[in-house]
Amino acid sequence: MKQVNVIAPAKLNISLDITGVDEKGYHLLDMIMQTVSVFERITLTKQDSISMTSNAKFIPVDDKNIAVKAAMKFFEYTGINGGVHIHIKKTVPIKAGMAGGSADAAGVIVGLDYMYGTKLSTEQLCEIGLKCGSDIPFMIHGGTKRIQGTGDVILPAPQMPQCHFVICMPQKGVSTPQAYANYDAMGVKTLVETDKLVQAMADSDLAAVAKYMANDLETAAGSDETQPIKEKLLELGATGSMMTGSGAAVYGIFDSEEAACAAAEKLKDNTLADLLHIRSVFVAKPVNFGASVKKR
Repeated sequence: MKQVNVIAPAKLNISLDITGVDEKGYHLLDMIMQTVSVFERITLTKQDSISMTSNAKFIPVDDKNIAVKAAMKFFEYTGINGGVHIHIKKTVPIKAGMAGGSADAAGVIVGLDYMYGTKLSTEQLCEIGLKCGSDIPFMIHGGTKRIQGTGDVILPAPQMPQCHFVICMPQKGVSTPQAYANYDAMGVKTLVETDKLVQAMADSDLAAVAKYMANDLETAAGSDETQPIKEKLLELGATGSMMTGSGAAVYGIFDSEEAACAAAEKLKDNTLADLLHIRSVFVAKPVNFGASVKKR
């Protein structure tokens, strides 16, 4: 197999609860995460060494990029003396809390497994991913999952009720380490009732899902743009609205594609986008897969 094409969906947090800190100082989490139809596209071409290019000029293309690290860890784990050229067509904004970089890394691991015929189990793929970043195992699994620990515990969860998301990326991104540092310094805890959220999802009750959406990092992320965008999404008909992950992207849940598209068109209007400092707007729906090889 000389070339492999992979699509890798972004994710949204439906909840994020910080439950403590482990002995190494890593935050322990309890989260509901959902992959959505905003995709990174990764083309892998077999060669002797590891290299990378991208349509995005602002990301590193050396071993500072998590996708390159993922390739290195794959070959190290499998003992294969191989290489790959990675080309990433980016769609997911950076510093958004949507795990675009982790999606790229997941796509590289899944794609290399297919390219080199290693036939690793999902657990083995996730083991490689965890060596590079805590979100990567989920980005390999995809769908709707309950994530605990530092990202290493992946539990099943009821499917997200049928809905559409309008995702708004502000002009400024948020640094994940800074968001967690702010949270530690502030010492302010949000009420996150994950069990009630899971029950709402099991009941396919979108209004109840919206009621129990919560994110411990929303205030700590420190973005002045979060609250105005949330308020506007609710004004435009969203059932609920929240910042995802450590930010800065904010999304609203809509019960129909028509309502979501109508809201997105208004948010794309230059006057409103400038007023709310919105850089880009996406309409997406839940998807039940993670990084996947596109087979002809």
